Amino acid sequence: MKRFFAPYNLPLSVDIAILLLRLLFGIAFIIHGWGKIQTPMGWMGPDSFIPPLFQALAAISEFVGGIALVLGLFTRLAAIGIAITMLVAVYVHAVMGGDPFVSPTGGKSYELAANYLCTALLILAGGAGRFSIDKAIFGDRSSLN
Repeated sequence: MKRFFAPYNLPLSVDIAILLLRLLFGIAFIIHGWGKIQTPMGWMGPDSFIPPLFQALAAISEFVGGIALVLGLFTRLAAIGIAITMLVAVYVHAVMGGDPFVSPTGGKSYELAANYLCTALLILAGGAGRFSIDKAIFGDRSSLN
């Protein structure tokens, strides 16, 4: 478990980049999740095909996951929740909705969800970096050998 949360021992410049990415990404998801967490079981409306439990899980992933990313606390777990939520969003837009990757008219597309999915996967792979609570609690991976 410790190994899962412990970040890699990376160069300072990479850790600064990860910190900035985590902060921006986390704030975006706090904002995206705020409205959803207000009505977690029904934020998609009464006619949604997504069951209320899964709507609540998505709301929690976005809002609580965003806070976790900003803090660098349980970062990989937060990234998994967001990645799963964005994978569903990409599927709903691309496969079920037939939306294009980018809409030339500014309409529906799955570009943003795909970018968020890739960013979550990057954070999952790279970890929280040295400027995180994960580092303070779990150390880094070089100390776990």
